[in-house]
Amino acid sequence: MAALQTLHLAHLPPDLAVHVALYTDVRNASFLRDQLLQGNPDFEYALVDASVILSTTHALAAVFRAANDHLKGRLKSRNVHSEIVFSLGANNNIAQSLRTFGITPTTTNLLAIKLSTDPSITSSTISEHLSASIQGIQVEFNDAKLAGLNNIAKIRKLYKLGGVGEEGSKGKRRRKDGTVESSGLVDGTAAKDAERERRELEVAILGLMALRGAV
Repeated sequence: MAALQTLHLAHLPPDLAVHVALYTDVRNASFLRDQLLQGNPDFEYALVDASVILSTTHALAAVFRAANDHLKGRLKSRNVHSEIVFSLGANNNIAQSLRTFGITPTTTNLLAIKLSTDPSITSSTISEHLSASIQGIQVEFNDAKLAGLNNIAKIRKLYKLGGVGEEGSKGKRRRKDGTVESSGLVDGTAAKDAERERRELEVAILGLMALRGAV
């Protein structure tokens, strides 16, 4: 099983660690979502549907924005973890961002993020709680794994980015649901095109997120 990853983002206090876990084949998304809706403090996480996360940079940009707003006392949502989900959006509609990027009853690929906003929040306590709470397979949080889980067509639609990076998608194998088809037959040119598509989309998405934050 992949281990919980603990990250320290530049320009944030070293004690404000970011703990990230990525899961596939999640079987109890409805239960997890219910805990959030009920305000259960034990489940205060940013629970994000991984199908709408393009890359690690995409996710961590939202984490940084929310953490920074938390430190400056300017959160717009209930807590720093709901603020992470809100920060993924390109507009100031909190409810829409939570519906769009947050966990749903049908989520099967899940990104769980927790900030150490209190000394009692450690990687060991989080790892233990997630292991007991999430019914799924934990995998590494990296760009390669996210590329196999995300839905590029859906991401384009959410951010209204039709056409951005599409030249880079030529020859890239995707299933009907928009996710990548894992295949050893994809040649080097297609792989390079796919990476170029991802980079161009990432730049555009980060720009939209930054503009929302500046409003």
